[in-house]
Amino acid sequence: MKDFNAFTVDRKAAIRDAFNKQGLNKEKFVIVTDESNKVIGVVTDGDVRRAIWDSISLDARIDSITNRKFVFFNESYSIENIREIFSTTTIRHIPVLKKGCLVDIIFKSSYKENELMSHRKKIDIPVVIMAGGKGSRLDPFTRILPKPLIPIGEKPVIEIIIDKFMAFGVSCFYISVNHKAKMIKAFFEDFARDYKIVFIEEAMPLGTAGALGLIKDKIKSPVIVSNCDIIIEEDYSQIIDFHMKGKYLLTLVGSMQRHVVPYGVCKISNGGELRELTEKPEYDFLVNTGMYVISPQALDLIPQAKKFDATELIEAIKQSGKKVGVYPIDEKSWIDIGQWEEYKKAVDKLEGLG
Repeated sequence: MKDFNAFTVDRKAAIRDAFNKQGLNKEKFVIVTDESNKVIGVVTDGDVRRAIWDSISLDARIDSITNRKFVFFNESYSIENIREIFSTTTIRHIPVLKKGCLVDIIFKSSYKENELMSHRKKIDIPVVIMAGGKGSRLDPFTRILPKPLIPIGEKPVIEIIIDKFMAFGVSCFYISVNHKAKMIKAFFEDFARDYKIVFIEEAMPLGTAGALGLIKDKIKSPVIVSNCDIIIEEDYSQIIDFHMKGKYLLTLVGSMQRHVVPYGVCKISNGGELRELTEKPEYDFLVNTGMYVISPQALDLIPQAKKFDATELIEAIKQSGKKVGVYPIDEKSWIDIGQWEEYKKAVDKLEGLG
């Protein structure tokens, strides 16, 4: 019997546990089972994302957000059945059941005819990569190499970032440069490529939003903005769809992070009386990853030739009465190489992804 432990969770499990398992199995979904190992439904990363948007606690049971009207096959199915579902719907996984129990899973990502019958939704918008910083968190390595050229395997991180976007049809990249700009530009001069690069020359560090101010007259559509020391493993087209449907001026990509305080935490009242002592409490946070989708209208809020960070742009948008969106991803979908303790983990993870 096949082992489906990486893709199944008990109906009593917390939403958080399912979200973590989705990140680990890299297929962005889990199958929910009952006490008898019967399948009761499926949960995708989109289901968890909607729960976060609806402020549902990640401690809630997974069966509270389980999709019970899911597509599945009984043991008898044909190639034509698979082809029709994968080519006409957004479904990426089909459970195969026998008497209600899971006996197989058909994955769109590994289906042999996948390349012939489906393709990723393309995003024909520019990407801006912020590569002008000094990378002080990686000192002394960045005294020699600029942060975007830090190697992971056989490629520098900036090339890995570009490859991820090219898989979705992106062909135009803006790269902001300041610190060791000549080295970054020299790398691309000697690098064969089939995409366009425009360098944003910062005479002084301008911050994420300030650098965008130098090209706002060239931007006619939403743009994706990414720091040069992060890699996001996500369907970028879904992030764009969320941004457009929500009519946001800016959408930030947030990662769910779980933090444990390694001590007992005291809550007091009445001038010092202990009200509650919680041993090693755990907290969930949705943190900013450093990737954004920004509409051209937001660029009008950026001052010219002045340092202006993304946080300042977000505040300016909110002050103007417009909306800022947050697109949650799981913890495993965010790779941050900006500090040494994370660098080795990132190398191992990316090399493991092939």
